[in-house]
Amino acid sequence: MNKAPIFEQHFVDSLRADADTTNSIRQVANAAYSWVNPTAVSNPQLIAHSPEMAKLLDFDQAVINSKQFAHVFGGNDLYDGMRPFAMNYAGHQFGNWAGQLGDGRAINLGERVGRDQQRWMLQLKGAGPTPYSRTADGRAVLRSSIREFLCSEAMFHLGVPMTRALSLVVTGDQIKRDMFYDGNAQFEPGAIVCRVSPSFIRFGSFQIHAARQETELLQQLADFTIREHFPHLGPPSKEVYEQWFAEICQSTAALMVEWMRVGFVHGVMNTDNMSILGLTIDYGPYGWVDNFDEDWTPNTTDAHSLRYTFGNQPAVAQWNLLQLARAILPIVGDSIGLQSSITEFPSLYQDRYERMMASKLGLSEWNAESEPERVADLLTLLKEEEIDYTIFFRTLSSFDTESDAVSFSKNHDAWYRAPSDRNMATMVSWLERYANRLAETSWEGDQRARVMNATNPKYILRNYLAQTAIEQAHAGDYAMIHRLLDAVRNPYDEQPEMEEYAGKRPEWARNKPGSSMLSCSS
Repeated sequence: MNKAPIFEQHFVDSLRADADTTNSIRQVANAAYSWVNPTAVSNPQLIAHSPEMAKLLDFDQAVINSKQFAHVFGGNDLYDGMRPFAMNYAGHQFGNWAGQLGDGRAINLGERVGRDQQRWMLQLKGAGPTPYSRTADGRAVLRSSIREFLCSEAMFHLGVPMTRALSLVVTGDQIKRDMFYDGNAQFEPGAIVCRVSPSFIRFGSFQIHAARQETELLQQLADFTIREHFPHLGPPSKEVYEQWFAEICQSTAALMVEWMRVGFVHGVMNTDNMSILGLTIDYGPYGWVDNFDEDWTPNTTDAHSLRYTFGNQPAVAQWNLLQLARAILPIVGDSIGLQSSITEFPSLYQDRYERMMASKLGLSEWNAESEPERVADLLTLLKEEEIDYTIFFRTLSSFDTESDAVSFSKNHDAWYRAPSDRNMATMVSWLERYANRLAETSWEGDQRARVMNATNPKYILRNYLAQTAIEQAHAGDYAMIHRLLDAVRNPYDEQPEMEEYAGKRPEWARNKPGSSMLSCSS
C-alpha cells in the first residue's frame, strides 16, 4: 500500500454507518452509508485521465503512470486513509416514489484536499455490488464509462456546474448488458470511472430518512451538509435550514439555465440524480440538442411520457425541489419559508434565463416587452426547420447591422434539411428585425461577438461523436477519446485543427442507437 496520496473521511466520521458490514443486498435502515469494498477485477489498465483534475488533486505524473494508480482506480487496491463505502438514499424515479435506491454501482473511496484547499470526494462507478445493488451486478461497461468520463470534463470546460472525472480504467472483464432492455443482451468490455465532487449528497439522501421517519439522522445529515458545504450560513437552526434551502433553489435554477444555454438534456432527472450543491450529477442517457426541439429527450425509457425533455427540465427541477422541501420539513417545523422559496423558483429561473439569452443573442440588455416574442419566434423557426441549436447561435455572432439577411439565411451549415421558401422568408424577416434590435444596443460589434462567442460554444460532445469514440474503443483504439478530450477543453475557441468535431450531426446518426437513442444503461 502506498503511503501517498493520503485521504480523509469527514463524511463517514460525521454520520451513522450501517451496523451490518456484510455485502448483502438488503434494506438499510437508520444509516447514511454502508461499508463495502470494491470487487477486484482481472486486469485494470488506465486508458485516459483528466490532467486538470489530476493536477488539482496533486497526483503527479509518476503516481498516474504507476501500476498502483490503475489498481486503486480499478478497484484492486487502496491508498492510505481510504475506507470505501456506499451511500444510502431514496428517490422519485420518473415521478414515482421508488423507495431505497442508494449507490448500487458506486463506491466512495474517501476525500482528498486539493490544491484549491477544497475537500474532494473520490468515487468509483462500476466497482462491484453493494448492499444497494438490488438485482444488478454493480459493474459498468466501457460504453457508459466513456460517455461519463468525456461528458464530465466537457461540462467543466463549458462552465456548467458538474461532478468531475479523474480516470477511466478498463477492467479486463466482460460484462453482460441488455442496452435497450429488449432481450438482446451482449457481453461488453467492463470499465470504471473515478468521479470527483465536493459531495455526492443528493435530494434523495434526505428523502430516505424522511420516509422512514429517521428524524435524528435526517437532522445529522442536514447539519453536516451545512457545516461542510454551506458554512457561511452559520450554525444550523430553523432560519438557517430555510436559508440553506433557498440557496439550493438558487443553485438549481442557475444549473437549469446553464443546461439550457448549451443545449444539454440530462435525460433522467430523478430526485436521486439531483445534487444538493446544484451540480450536474449521474451522467446516463444524456444528450445535446442537435436540431432544436424543446420536446426532445435522448432517453428511450422516457420516450412515451416525455417527462425529461429539454424544455421541461426547469419545471422538473422545481418539482424535485418540492420533494426535497417535504423531506426536510420535519427538521424545519413549518413550511412557510420552504414554500416561499419554491414559489420564487420560476422567477429565479426566468431572471437568469433572460440574462443568459440576452448574452446568447448579443444584447447588452433584455427588453421585457419585445424580447420574449423575438426569442419565441426564433425557437419556433429552429424547431420547424430542424436548425442546429449550437451552430446557429455560434454563427449568429458574425451577423451585424450591416449583414445581408438573405445571404446569411442561405448559409446551410446549421440546417438539417433544405429550408422551405416560407421558412426562409421567415428567417430573413427575423434577422432583419434582429438587426434593428442590435442597432439599439450599447455594444459595438467586436464586444458583442466576444460576449456571444463566450456564451455559445463551438464544440459540444455530440452523441454521435461519443458513440464513434466508443466503437473505436471497443476495437482497442482509444485515440479518439483523447482527441475529443482535447477538443472539449476549449469549447469556445475556434480550434481549426478540431473543425471535424464542430459540424452538425450527420444524417446516418439521426436514428442510430447510441447516437440518438439511449437507455438508462447508457
